[in-house]
Amino acid sequence: MKILVLNSGSSSIKFQLFNANTNESLVGGIIEQIGERDSHAKIKFKDKEGKNCELEKNTAIANHKFGLEIMNALLIESKIIKDLCELDGIGHRVVHGGEKFSEPTIINEKVIEQIEKLIPLAPLHNPANLDGIKSSIEHCPNVPQVAVFDTAFHSSIPKHAYMYALPYDTYKKDGVRRYGFHGTSHHFIAKEAAKYLGIDANKLNAITLHLGNGASMSAVKNGKSIDTSMGLTPLEGLIMGTRCGDIDPAIIFYLSRVEGLNIDELDNMLNKQSGLKGICGNNDMREIGEMAKKGEQRAKLALEMFNYRIKKYIGSYSAVLGRVDCLIFTGGIGENDTEVRKESCSNLENLGISLDINKNNQRAKEILEVNTKDSKVKVLVIPTNEELEIALQVKSLIS
Repeated sequence: MKILVLNSGSSSIKFQLFNANTNESLVGGIIEQIGERDSHAKIKFKDKEGKNCELEKNTAIANHKFGLEIMNALLIESKIIKDLCELDGIGHRVVHGGEKFSEPTIINEKVIEQIEKLIPLAPLHNPANLDGIKSSIEHCPNVPQVAVFDTAFHSSIPKHAYMYALPYDTYKKDGVRRYGFHGTSHHFIAKEAAKYLGIDANKLNAITLHLGNGASMSAVKNGKSIDTSMGLTPLEGLIMGTRCGDIDPAIIFYLSRVEGLNIDELDNMLNKQSGLKGICGNNDMREIGEMAKKGEQRAKLALEMFNYRIKKYIGSYSAVLGRVDCLIFTGGIGENDTEVRKESCSNLENLGISLDINKNNQRAKEILEVNTKDSKVKVLVIPTNEELEIALQVKSLIS
């Protein structure tokens, strides 16, 4: 069974083709700078002899539809498939499913209309996701198309945890509540942890940490998300590359008064100029680490703030869960930054969390256990694979 996973952005399409029977990735690639003169497409795959190969196409790509045609041509040239229309299914990552979508869904006209209605909740993402969906349906009308929502895994969060203490009409009329994101990643690593620990996935209690330029945490009880750090939008929660995370909301009113900033300027500040970048001028964690080693004080401060916020969430989610089987790190930072793992887990022995420094300094492409032998809570590093998780959900639905 061959399943293609598409992640459509406003000017790009990331894609990966899987043999869903073996979970093997057959080809991966990206189409970038759609709508610009210097747009291009690239795929990577292995030939019949197992040799790593690349194919690239540099041409003006006017829109998502033409981008898919270029992708199709490259896949045919690679001899991985003869045509996109022979696929068994296509999975589309959709950022926001609101309260309407709590599981993968076969796409039809009604589903497209409902995703369009959710655009106000994700104005930067859902329109681009829809462009990819519509182009894909037009190109492959007979291939089952499935929407997999970033928010779906968090649809199990109870009302007392997803509601905000605002006038109730803001929820009923405008949909203001906690939705959470990175759901496919949190779901994937929780299932992988359960398999590793030999625990029934429906009995696993875990704290999952997806740490990258965007970062979020989730409290997973009996295999289901019961709380998560991101909220109505991905802005709430942890300190991120350019997002501020949790702040006093009155700061927005204060800055509007004293700096004369309008709504758009404040939106840009909180989403694109804050976080690590706002503190030390850089949002690349690797570079910030080097800056801190050279004694740059604001880089040190950025790291301390980043790790402290994580630690606060570990404490609060430990309290919510009661029993914690494991702490799981994933994402570019979570999988690779040993200092972040060390500092965010330091002095948490009272919560049953004890890190083995030597194990933590190891690098591995597989699951890595970095806790001490006497740690009551396992600390795991698990590489995420959101694309595979989408492919597996598509396979399950269309089967």
